[in-house]
Amino acid sequence: MIELEYHGKVRIDRDQNGIPHITADTESGMYFGQGYAQAMDRGRQILLMRILSQGRASEILESSDEMLEIDRFFRRMNWYGDSAQIAGQLDAATSKLAQAFCDGINSFLSKKLPFEFRFLIGLKYELWEIDDSITLARMIGYISLQQSQTEVERLFVQMVQAGIDRKLLEEFFPGSLDHLDEKVIRQVKLSERVVPAALQWSRIIPKVIASNNWVVAGSRTKSGKPILSNDPHLEINRLPNVWQEIILTFAGRTACGVSMPGLPGILIGRNPDVSWGATYTFMDAVDSWVEECRQGSYKRSQFLRVQWVRFKERREIIKRKKKPDHLEIFYENEHGVLDGDPGEEGFYLATRWASGSGTGARSLEAILSMFHVTGVKQAMDTMGRLEMSFNWVLADKQGNIGYQMSGLMPKRQKNWSGLPPMPGWDSDFDWKGFHSHMDLPRRYNPKEGYIVTANNDLNAWGNAAPINAPMGSYRADRIEKLLKRSELTVEDMQKMHMDVYSLQAERYMEILRPTLPASNPNAEILRGWDLRYDLDSKGAYIFEKFYEFLLEEVFGSVFGKQVWTHIRTETGILTDFFGNFDRILLSRKSKWFGSKSRDDLFSAALTRALSEEVKAYGSGQNLILKHIILGGKFPLFFRIDRGPVGLPGNRATIHQGQIYRSAGRDTSFAPSYRMVADMNEPGLHTSIIGGPSDSPFSRLYANDVDNWVRGLLKKVGF
Repeated sequence: MIELEYHGKVRIDRDQNGIPHITADTESGMYFGQGYAQAMDRGRQILLMRILSQGRASEILESSDEMLEIDRFFRRMNWYGDSAQIAGQLDAATSKLAQAFCDGINSFLSKKLPFEFRFLIGLKYELWEIDDSITLARMIGYISLQQSQTEVERLFVQMVQAGIDRKLLEEFFPGSLDHLDEKVIRQVKLSERVVPAALQWSRIIPKVIASNNWVVAGSRTKSGKPILSNDPHLEINRLPNVWQEIILTFAGRTACGVSMPGLPGILIGRNPDVSWGATYTFMDAVDSWVEECRQGSYKRSQFLRVQWVRFKERREIIKRKKKPDHLEIFYENEHGVLDGDPGEEGFYLATRWASGSGTGARSLEAILSMFHVTGVKQAMDTMGRLEMSFNWVLADKQGNIGYQMSGLMPKRQKNWSGLPPMPGWDSDFDWKGFHSHMDLPRRYNPKEGYIVTANNDLNAWGNAAPINAPMGSYRADRIEKLLKRSELTVEDMQKMHMDVYSLQAERYMEILRPTLPASNPNAEILRGWDLRYDLDSKGAYIFEKFYEFLLEEVFGSVFGKQVWTHIRTETGILTDFFGNFDRILLSRKSKWFGSKSRDDLFSAALTRALSEEVKAYGSGQNLILKHIILGGKFPLFFRIDRGPVGLPGNRATIHQGQIYRSAGRDTSFAPSYRMVADMNEPGLHTSIIGGPSDSPFSRLYANDVDNWVRGLLKKVGF
């Protein structure tokens, strides 16, 4: 137990799982305690994320060329540029609470830095400010959410430049190509192809991409009260976990759930009256424009008059350890930052993210307000004002359930989906402000008695259509199928979190099964496969080989084998957008098939798969959980890294289990945190792949990993 003073008494206890429980006389004292506990348990994580977000890794960590590229990327994004100004826009109440949180961090870290920063890096501590939290929120929002959209938009440009036929593009991106000018896009000079390595470099900032959440009305539960479930999927092969579990109590009111180190409040969790869970929306809130440039200026055309306007230059000096400083010049206009040098005549892309500059105050106000909300309607309005894009499912103890999408969705020219870049010199394609959250997809007490989101297309639930590249609907469809019964319990939700049955495989096997040859041992394994991605499954292994070979047969022949291998093995394109590929592969006819039939392509891929040496699916599903600073530097018996951990499931199962390479390193998508909130009870049922502490020498470093592996849930906040 730790007792502190901050606007009254502040007490930090730990529950039986080591989770910090903050109890305070005042609300500001409560957030002071949260900041103190975060600094104590996750100081390494907080400091590393700030160093990255400011683009100071070369100055503080090391001065390699790779690190310089990382700093160049973060300086380009400029998340810190106006964050101090935005911090000044907070309302007085939020500013007071946010400052208390910062004071808590500073109270601990100004006296005790993690040993790596004291002895290995020699860091001189700089006080944590509110603008650091705002910068951090922007960084997490972009890398977690917008990276996938940026990837697919860069892929689209490269497909056009590679001369892929428009009819093929229409099949891959149906309904998204209005206003496309292929001639202009082919002239664009790209310096970033698909995704820059700097964006995907660090396991310090994992992508929060694929997730499930669902909420069930009391009419379908045994208790008669709603039950809410959430399992945000992100990169899990790192320690500590990106989430920190926390319990907050003030004035007899307790909230529990998870926060992200460096941010105050509870991002996913519950208070006594309302519970809330989040998934990624795949909202397109990042756009690119083609800018025609010469002599440092960009073209603008209005009323048949052409003007050349100078770019605003932003000069950034990147300090480097024991090396000369590096000067980087960024060229900016109303469409964002230019990807290129306008002094060299040509066409370049300028890209803008809706939740970048000018945002953060409303999001911080919304997050801190959730401690006090008492009903689903109030929570929908509160979380709807969040500037980052999420799908929120909600439940209250009165029995209401709801869904609200958050995020700044640009108002665009009619029929422009936001996917293809538009000519920057045509003002018709400028953003016209942002949609109200009331126009975004939302639901309240639907008649079916449940709401499910799993990164699928939810445009039908709103007046605006924010999603142009959703994930496949297999996970959402499977969850809905399992919820179509009554008497549901927490235990049922726990089993659903671990479900590895694949509706994707079911669809393919309906086509494959009649074609399986007789008297072939591997075909017999596939014929008898239960469509589950268990670690010991040989059927899952054979099917994945078939799927890999089928993708290569169809898309490798169009992209070229070398390009396709890079897309499949070194990017998240297939991981995020497998639904786009499946739409084509499962069609009876497609331009992508060329002169071959679907049956011919399936047969060729199946023949190759059945000739492979059969292994258990789990043979390629093992992960080492590496420490964010010391990972990979010591043998496993030192217990700094943990594992190997077997990862069941695949891209299309509720328990998503994907391992792939991205920017030259292994990464993963899997449930990082599992949560069930029964509104008939006071607390949560949870597991996390990690523990409260980021110190590999703490008993709380990885104390929940075993529960996570076994699919067990602990009680928090009861």
